[in-house]
Amino acid sequence: MHKWQKQIPMWITWTRIWFVPVIVALMYPNTLGFSVAAAACFLLASITDYFDGYYARKFNAISNMGKFMDPIADKILVTSILVMLVTQVKIDPFMVIVILARDTFISGIRSVAAADGIIIAAKPAGKWKTALQMVAIPAVMIDEKWIGIPFDKIGYWVLWVSVVLSVTSGIEYYYGYLKSRKSSGTP
Repeated sequence: MHKWQKQIPMWITWTRIWFVPVIVALMYPNTLGFSVAAAACFLLASITDYFDGYYARKFNAISNMGKFMDPIADKILVTSILVMLVTQVKIDPFMVIVILARDTFISGIRSVAAADGIIIAAKPAGKWKTALQMVAIPAVMIDEKWIGIPFDKIGYWVLWVSVVLSVTSGIEYYYGYLKSRKSSGTP
């Protein structure tokens, strides 16, 4: 195996972050054509989340930096685009506040858990939340009927479901941490 193969997962993770300015630039004109292009780029960036993990396992290139950067890249991508959608008045600010608060809360719990030597596995609600966001966000970006389908309305309500799952998964992480602390004997 070549040294460069072990770098592929991190390069893929970084592409998620590099996509952000491109997507934002495409969103700025706020026209159907640019919105569809921005949504397509968002989907491409979202798909990289699968491939960085796939290649990390395939090339045995799992690293602490990769474990750290993968969720950071996701957060940068999602939160940047959510903020743009708020400025374009396509989603409610409350949605973004809940999602950002949950992500900050989870990051805090993970930091405390790591300091206690506890690893908290990803919860199903969190995985569903992420999957729904990756589908809802590009739909909302389109913001009008396209090929006769009201993607923006469907995406808006799917994003609300992801907000509910954000709260649910935040609660799951918190109780998972408490349970792990108790079983490990950490005071």
